[in-house]
Order: sequence, then C-alpha cells, then structure tokens
Amino acid sequence: MQKQLPPLAFRVRPLSLDDLLGQDDALVLLKDFARGNLRSAMLWGPPGSGKTSVASIIERMYPDSFSTISAVTGGVQEIRRVTGKAAQSEKKPIVFIDEIHRFNRVQQDALLPFVENGDIILIGATTENPSFAITSPLMSRTQVIILKALSAEVIEEILRHAVLRDGPIISLKKTISDACISAMAKAADGDARAALNLLELALTNIDKEYIDLDDLKGLMERPLYHDRSGENHYDLISAFHKSVRASDVDASIYWLGRMLEAGEDRLFLIRRMIRIASEDIGMADPNALRMAVAAKEAFTFVGSPEGEIALYETAIYLACAPKSNAVYLAEKKVEDLIRKTGSPQIPLYLRNAPTRLMKEIGYSKGYIYAHDDPKGALTLDYLPENLPHLELYTPRDTGVEKRIREIMDARQKAKGTGTGTYRKPSKQ
Repeated sequence: MQKQLPPLAFRVRPLSLDDLLGQDDALVLLKDFARGNLRSAMLWGPPGSGKTSVASIIERMYPDSFSTISAVTGGVQEIRRVTGKAAQSEKKPIVFIDEIHRFNRVQQDALLPFVENGDIILIGATTENPSFAITSPLMSRTQVIILKALSAEVIEEILRHAVLRDGPIISLKKTISDACISAMAKAADGDARAALNLLELALTNIDKEYIDLDDLKGLMERPLYHDRSGENHYDLISAFHKSVRASDVDASIYWLGRMLEAGEDRLFLIRRMIRIASEDIGMADPNALRMAVAAKEAFTFVGSPEGEIALYETAIYLACAPKSNAVYLAEKKVEDLIRKTGSPQIPLYLRNAPTRLMKEIGYSKGYIYAHDDPKGALTLDYLPENLPHLELYTPRDTGVEKRIREIMDARQKAKGTGTGTYRKPSKQ
C-alpha cells in the first residue's frame, strides 16, 4: 500500500530565512535567532499567514532544543513535562505552542515562572488578539510579532514555487495556466495554506494535462474568514458602525455585506443598527429607530436570505439620516448626575396621594394640572430641590432636533427666564 503523502502546504513549507515571504517583522525575529539572540515571542496573524512556518524555521536552527505543545490536546501536565527538561538540559529549551489562545488562565500561569526566569524560550502562535487571549503577565514577558494576511502577489509566488519545486507535483506532468494561479491567489484571501490546498486539489483531481481557468469552476468557493467571538468579529462591526456614523452609504453596505457573506448572526447586526439609531441619530430622526426595529420584524417574518434586503435598506436609511448624539450624551449626563447626587427627595407636590394620610402630610399639595393651566404649569420645578442645574439634553441644530430646540427655548421663555436656558450647540 502506497504511503499517504503529507499535504502540499506541509511539503513546501519554508525551510530557511530566504524562503519566508511577505512577513518582514517575523524575518527580523528569525535573523535574531540565527545570531543566537533568542527571546520569547507571540506570533499573531490570520490563518495561513506563516506562523507555523516561522516556528519550523526556528526548529531547523535549534533541532535539539525545540519542543512542541498543542494547545488543543495539551494540558498542564504536558507543560510541566516539557518545561521540566529545562533543569536537565545545557541548552535553553525552545517551546512552541500552537493556538496558545486555547490555553486557559491556569495553563498560561503554569508557563509564567519558566518564561519569567528565562528557563525556556516560549514561541506562541495565535489567530486571536493577544491583548484579549493571553494573560497580562505572560504578555509583558513576550514580544508580539504581527503576521499580516499575505498579498495575492506573494501567494502567487508561493504557488509558482510549489509547481516548479515540489516533486510529487512535478511528477504529475501537468501544466496550470497563469490565470489559474492568479485566480487561486485571489480566492485564498491572504491564506497561503488555502491556496496551496486548492492548487493540489486542482492538479490531482482535474484529469487534464493543461488546466485553465474554466476548469476551476466549483473548486474556488471558500467562506470569508470570520470569527463570531474574536477580534475580526468586533473589527467588522466597528467598521460598519463608524461608516454609518460618518454617513458613508457605500462603506456601510460594504461592511454589512462582508458580515452577511461571512455568516454573521443577522439579529446581532440588527441589534447594532438599533443601537446606532439611538446613539448616533437619536431625535434628529426618530424614524431611524422605527426603521431598525421594523428590520427585525421583517427579517424574523421573512427569514434568510430574502429578509436580508431589509438589513441593507435599514443600513442605507441610517447612513443617510441626520446625525446627533445628543440623546447619548444626555444619558451619560444623567448617569453622572445621579452618581454624584444620590437619591434626593421627590418634591411632595409631584407625589401621588391615593390615601387620606398622604394628603394630610402634603402629598400632591400645590400640584398644578398642566392641561387646566393657561401657562402649562410652568411655574413648578420638576426636579428635586437643590439639585445642581445642568443642561442634561442639548438638542443639535439638525433634523427634528432643530424643532425640539425651538420648543425647549420657547418653554424657557414662557417660564419667565427671558432667554432660553438651552444654548444653541456649535456645529460638529
């Protein structure tokens, strides 16, 4: 029985500094290792950017000192077994932990004393932001090396290298067009491993000596990289939110489309649009909140994919709506005022008096029913006594809020102040 070959991505993995392409920061780290300047590091980057390749190059430099722990299957006992070699070895152990973000706090803390004392050189690899996935003590003792998603040009070079130098691929005696190489590089979306897997799939499964672009149909469908709980999840929704806030319609629906295509939870997106309608639009256009809530009803009723057009419609409306964060700022001012002043007593005249006792002690006494008063009961103070006066809500001169400001100024004038208490806000 013929022995199963390892995948092409493994067979053509970089073996030296000269083989590593497109990752200059990682190259600096490798050059230091080549000179004997060893230091602990976290390799952070998306899938297929070369994290494991960097570790493999280090392993070839120091084969006798290199150990690997899988964060998927390894635990504290394996950490202790590997780090225990430090006291018995003349050479400083280099410990590579792939997917180190999967280690919990206890497992990461088990590494800490060995890294802190310099007993081991730790090389961790993660697709998650180390700021969130790695404990602060461990982070402070390692250098973060960022590996970026590879450009299509770099991936093309990697594919051409594989076609020309990999023995099993050469033995197939097949030719693949430049158009195919270019299309594969673009379809990989920065992931060299995915591109190499696609190349191997095409060469081994398409029964033709010359493979052209038309032969790849059905092979290049690949989901966009997206993590519903990781940094990519939050970066995409942040880009969408900020695009809507800036009234950039095209950018808003682009980021929305990216998340939809990647399989993001539709209700999560609608919840964010409801937040935008309140935080960034507010009373400048009260219909924005109605639109966002209606999108939830429409999508829930129709479902996916037909209901997703309601999300596009709402995103466009929110982006085009006049913007004001006056309601959001009012919320923060109210919260701050309550924290500072506690719970001052409610004026007696604002309290209900459903019983005779409550009436006898003054509840509701002096209250003026606004509908029966020609001045609308403006002579009463509706805030607690001695509460510091603050402009809690300052409407802007935009959209519906322009009319709201006029109403509030008119109320202050009718109350007898002569001038409106609410200043016209500067344009922002």
